[in-house]
Amino acid sequence: MKKLNFTLLLFTAGFYYSQTISGTVISKNENQPVSYAKIGVDKENIGVITDENGNFTIDLSKANTSNKIKVEVAGYEPFTETVVNFVKQDQQKIYLKEKVKNIQEVVLKTKKLVDKNWGVNTKTKSVMYSVNPAFKKEDFLGETALEFKASKKSKIKNINLNIASITADRPVIMRYTIYNEKNGLPNESILDEEITVELTKDKIVDGTFTLDVNDKNIWVQGKFFVGIQFLREFEGRLNISAALFRTGYIRKFYDEWKKMTIAAPAINIDVKVDKNAKDENKHEELSEESIASFFPDVSSYQAASEESVFGKNLEVGKTLNLKNADLYYEVYGEGEPLFLLHGNSGSIKDFYQQIPILSKQYKIIVMDTRAQGRSTDKSKKDFTYKIFADDVKALADHLGLHKINIAGWSDGGNTGLEFALKYPQNLNRLITIGANAFPDGVDQELLNNFNIKYKVLQLQNNPEKLNERRLLKLMLKEPNISEKQLNKIQNKVLVIAGEKDVIKQSHTEFLAKQMPNSELKIYKDATHMIPFENADQLNQDILEFLKQ
Repeated sequence: MKKLNFTLLLFTAGFYYSQTISGTVISKNENQPVSYAKIGVDKENIGVITDENGNFTIDLSKANTSNKIKVEVAGYEPFTETVVNFVKQDQQKIYLKEKVKNIQEVVLKTKKLVDKNWGVNTKTKSVMYSVNPAFKKEDFLGETALEFKASKKSKIKNINLNIASITADRPVIMRYTIYNEKNGLPNESILDEEITVELTKDKIVDGTFTLDVNDKNIWVQGKFFVGIQFLREFEGRLNISAALFRTGYIRKFYDEWKKMTIAAPAINIDVKVDKNAKDENKHEELSEESIASFFPDVSSYQAASEESVFGKNLEVGKTLNLKNADLYYEVYGEGEPLFLLHGNSGSIKDFYQQIPILSKQYKIIVMDTRAQGRSTDKSKKDFTYKIFADDVKALADHLGLHKINIAGWSDGGNTGLEFALKYPQNLNRLITIGANAFPDGVDQELLNNFNIKYKVLQLQNNPEKLNERRLLKLMLKEPNISEKQLNKIQNKVLVIAGEKDVIKQSHTEFLAKQMPNSELKIYKDATHMIPFENADQLNQDILEFLKQ
């Protein structure tokens, strides 16, 4: 047994001795280096891109040895090898075999083909997808994609990317990939050759970078995805316009693809399609820019919240199993209980700037509302804020908390108002941030866009988007709290909103006026995103209000 242990020790030492591997990727047919090949560990965020000469260096010290190394680039057969075998030899030479494809003749009948444009067309500078290599370099090589649908066989002519701003010390090297679909996610590249481009400011015309791919003969039908990936670091920042309430997809190198429901980058494509084809994409052409104009660019806050431990802290995270829902929650600190309730389609991580400060003086309970974050919903019925309030009560009871404080942002504030009406004896104090008592309290233009989006989802009738549909309907139909009901709330309430909030200021003032023991605070120049953009002020106001 001792001899066996010694042998295993030698093997382990040998692996870690060779954990950083260098080499070159070479075309087997032409014996030439392959630029910008993607080398990484399958299902992990570990990978590099070869340079212009096909060279690479990859650190595999954190790789799962049971996984495989993958090398991929369009136009070549993929290369795979186990991590264990790959690390046995430094100065690797990886030979890729070119793909051989039988080209089927395509007969074009010009009179039956018409031009279409699909995708996200917004050119907003209010909501943006930011590419900043200096922010977190290990995530820079991640990939973002947008879903498309072609009811009939269609040819892609141009790929367009709407650029809000760019500052870069060198050309930004990026790659486009067209993926087919599997289980609702991007799957395999359908390209026969690499689409790598150099993006510079002079190539952006009227806010759009257009790449002509007509000669690449890319035909699509059914669901497919257009992905973008940045291949070389640069000094500066690239901001791509983005559309709220559109679904994008993101992955870190060869890690799993994940849905990104809060916003999607402004990728759109020009195609040639049969004029008699049913255009499944026409219902997607929403006024994205008008929606986006209501919200500031909070991409940096969203990125920071993703990097925080909150919302995925499995050391403290627990799940409360109810009859038709599983509620994920985390608890921090000691003292008087304070529930933090997030907004529509949000999650625990949205309070990443509040939890560390407030938990120094209070027991902070943060929960993902049902069907959002890590919480699930097993029912099919419409959501209501009363149901959400019942969930808060159920969790408080589960934790043995008879009386709680609540701070709710947006939908979370609406839930707090319903809790105050139904469970006044179990509520101490309530803070609402950008809440409303009825739908008309929200800017009408924003409601109109929500309504368009909801009708689109109804037409699509996609079971996978049931929760998205229900959450939109919730904002259109609820809450419905009357003036008389507001008069009945005797708990002390701090009503907070931004001067530039999507909640009408007159409505916020009405809300505060109708509750007999309320205080009103309007943050100057603030928007609906107060917990992100005005975190210090909000934390101070919450602490002072709870101590009164």
